[in-house]
Amino acid sequence: MKRNAYELIAPCHFGMEAVLKREIMDLGYEISAVDNGKVTFIADAEGICRANIFLRTTERILLKVAEFKAVTFDELFENIKAIRWDEYIPQDGKFWVAKASSVNSKLFSPSDIQRIVKKAMVESLKKTYRVSWFPEDGASYPLRISIMKDVVTVGLDTTGVSLHKRGYRQYTAPAPVTETLAAAMLLLSPWKKDRILVDPFCGSGTIPIEAAMIAMNIAPGMEREFLSQEWINLIPKKEWYGVTEEAMDLVCRDEELHIQGYDIDGEVLKMARANAALAGVDKQIHFQQRDIINFSSPKKYGFVVSNPPYGERLSTKDEMEILYRSIGNIIKENDTWSFFLLSGYEDAQKAIGKKATKNRKIYNGMMKTYLYQYMGAKPPRPKFDEKSQ
Repeated sequence: MKRNAYELIAPCHFGMEAVLKREIMDLGYEISAVDNGKVTFIADAEGICRANIFLRTTERILLKVAEFKAVTFDELFENIKAIRWDEYIPQDGKFWVAKASSVNSKLFSPSDIQRIVKKAMVESLKKTYRVSWFPEDGASYPLRISIMKDVVTVGLDTTGVSLHKRGYRQYTAPAPVTETLAAAMLLLSPWKKDRILVDPFCGSGTIPIEAAMIAMNIAPGMEREFLSQEWINLIPKKEWYGVTEEAMDLVCRDEELHIQGYDIDGEVLKMARANAALAGVDKQIHFQQRDIINFSSPKKYGFVVSNPPYGERLSTKDEMEILYRSIGNIIKENDTWSFFLLSGYEDAQKAIGKKATKNRKIYNGMMKTYLYQYMGAKPPRPKFDEKSQ
């Protein structure tokens, strides 16, 4: 049975919920809930395709199957068994619990949760399809079970490999920022495609590449595949074809951009150039081997969006302090530029020598980081020329 509407869950980095919410609303979908690390919204089958292909800041799209309270394994089993799984999984479907997580709940063993849920699903589908054995040689339908304060959320993973895997980053430098987090940093800033953007610690090029993709309107999932492309019982193939065609039509290849990526490591820059070529944006980004202390630009107004080293690429606290002092000098010397810096270095503001205009706590995986925002002066508005009217 196909439905006209589903509730979809989009997980994201803690602290980036507002950016993802805006992205989903811009796609035209209704938000039903915003929680720590996820945004839930209403969409149809086409919406599953569009969310996977167009959203830049989510890790995956889950189709919400059920939500209920359970404090014992018996309650978990019976509630899972009561779900009409035949509405989601065909008789030859391959199904398993890919991940189970539990926070502040009486049921806390991931392996036991996975085992109980799988057993309950089998019992339910046996009764519906009137068989005693399933071949599981068809399309894949992995589940993700999340238990928060004894409330169980059951979701089917429509994505498969995480959405931060755009496909272009085949070469990585130490401590790279993920594609989804890079995109979120850019979308949090007021940067627009007609303004200069510099990443002076570009590493393998993720931030400049994501900036170019945003400016050229290249959908992040346009060149990759998703598990639910095989879910012909839920999503007709024509929906995927239609959304892919929509994404291709929206690309603007002739944009004149001013995006630059610097790094002190020449070998790392080779990776960045190769990744940019794979993303199809190498002509729009200027990569250059340059130390942060040599930062300069003929442009009076611009943006720096970067993920400076804070432990992975620097070995001592003294090195970090010296680096962040250098960053502070650059900010002071370029007071008409705006700086957006993601760092896990707790003394970053102290070493920079200036309190950030705003800082936002973001969890990069399990690591607590801060996005320090130093806003520069706004450029003057263009003068209105009456003679040109």
